[in-house]
Amino acid sequence: MIKNLETLVQLAQTGTMKETATRMNISQGAVSKRIAAIEHYYGKKIIERHGRRVVLTQHGRKLVDRTMPLLQEVRSVFLEDTALQSGRIIVGVSESILGSWGSRLFAAVREDMPEVIFEFHAQRSPVVLDRLRSGELMVGICTGSADAESDLQSDIVYVEPMVIVPSGLNDLAYSIGDPLQVMTIESRSGAWAAMEDDMQRLNLTRATSLESFFSVAQMALADFGHGLIPLGVANALSINAKKTIDLGGSGLNRPVRFVARKSMYSRSLIQSFYDSIKTHATKGGLRQMR
Repeated sequence: MIKNLETLVQLAQTGTMKETATRMNISQGAVSKRIAAIEHYYGKKIIERHGRRVVLTQHGRKLVDRTMPLLQEVRSVFLEDTALQSGRIIVGVSESILGSWGSRLFAAVREDMPEVIFEFHAQRSPVVLDRLRSGELMVGICTGSADAESDLQSDIVYVEPMVIVPSGLNDLAYSIGDPLQVMTIESRSGAWAAMEDDMQRLNLTRATSLESFFSVAQMALADFGHGLIPLGVANALSINAKKTIDLGGSGLNRPVRFVARKSMYSRSLIQSFYDSIKTHATKGGLRQMR
């Protein structure tokens, strides 16, 4: 029954069977069967379908509200006791971070902590935060602002410059502060909230949004428009630095944060992990990895 209830909680968060199945690494049919099993057990309708979207009924919402704290507590017991005692750290990482400089950073951390077993999950920053709250992850390395996260504790460990990739890598007559339309990440990403105000200050307008910085970069290289991406993504794709425009010095960056539940933050193993991340990120380690 716990798996069924976990599925219901995920469905409440995602709103679709497809995304719930993706997050839980099961089929959509399995999602439907688990929800049907809950409805059969309680004898009440807990979801309503509206096209591809799913909306919880009053009974479904009440069940989620009562179930979620219990599931979080069960997961927290496992993570804080079982996983930590066995020297295991479960980390959620923003996809664009892990796909660029993140893997090399973690390799350096592993040298500092060879006795630790690391389990990494690459997901979008909002998903990482949701899974931290639900107790599925122990630590998150992701982007965005911490202003609205009173339930989590976070520290900025790295400020990554944003760069403009000119369309088709053609010469671009551009001075910082000139009006320019760019392709960049979509609004639901953690990075967008952190850089939106600075984009306005620099007269940059988002003309097209995509769900991945790597997709933005590839579209810019294919001459579909100018792309605004993190420096690490440009380096991972071996884009000639002389062809890009670095905006980091003008204050357009994405903050990279180390995030955890407050109870997890105080554990000694997590503190050691944080110290190692901070050391390699702030003492030139990331620049040397490029």
